[in-house]
Amino acid sequence: MLTVTGLRKRWGPVQALDGFDLRIEPGEICGLIGHNGAGKTTFARIVAGLERPDAGTVVAAGANLTTAPRSARRLIGLAPQELALYPTATLRENLRLYGGLGGLRRTALHAELAAVTEALALAGVLDRPIATLSGGQQRRAQAATVLLPRPRVLLLDEPTVGADPTTREALLRLVRTRADEGAAICYTTHYLPELEHLDATLAVAASGRVIARGNRADLLDGLPGEVTVTFTGAVPEHLAQPSAPPGELRFSAADPAQALARLLRDLGPDTAKVRTAAIREPSLDDLYRSLAETHDAA
Repeated sequence: MLTVTGLRKRWGPVQALDGFDLRIEPGEICGLIGHNGAGKTTFARIVAGLERPDAGTVVAAGANLTTAPRSARRLIGLAPQELALYPTATLRENLRLYGGLGGLRRTALHAELAAVTEALALAGVLDRPIATLSGGQQRRAQAATVLLPRPRVLLLDEPTVGADPTTREALLRLVRTRADEGAAICYTTHYLPELEHLDATLAVAASGRVIARGNRADLLDGLPGEVTVTFTGAVPEHLAQPSAPPGELRFSAADPAQALARLLRDLGPDTAKVRTAAIREPSLDDLYRSLAETHDAA
């Protein structure tokens, strides 16, 4: 559905994109993660037709953004980080404008407007100016403008920044629904638990290109987990770690469950001093740190 190949973009001395490749299939949510400056927003703006790349191609549902820009742009929707709403106009007026720009007319516009505002808990504030809405309502309103015309390719650039839990849950629920309906979705975020909630595949960006791509299970395979054990009193002398908090033992392990079982077996009489024992499987945070460290060292 979306195929991006060899994107390059330079801003003066900064190489924002340096051979950025990404493919997202229909019905897939791809979580795009990476540190600030990795090229995520530049990628989204180029795909949405807001910036021209120095090199590379963008193809959305068979339409090439370079050779058929109007056809491609009609298939793509972008929800940027910054609010792009008219503050003195009502929510209804903003949505009618964006829906019309997306090709919706009359009955279809009315139906989609009602559906998206209901899904995002905005139906009760349709006739209020954007400037009078809460921060969470404005974030939902921003998302509604791009979700309204049901684009086949959806780019969401950190859509829940500063959002309250209600806003976040409503957005995630609707994003999942649109993917189930066949949209190809690129979801950029620093809040990695959202990607787990969405069951997203992952693309990790660094220095203007994608350095890892795949599903969560494959990318996490082989990463160490963590074992934490707390003791009543001091940690047994032979296990003490100088920098650890008093009474706590913490270490990484390829198989944390087996490592914990082995530790408890080998403690002998000191087992009676164990207060708590916990394991933590590797997370997306661990994945990103590992990839970033490997990339920086290369």
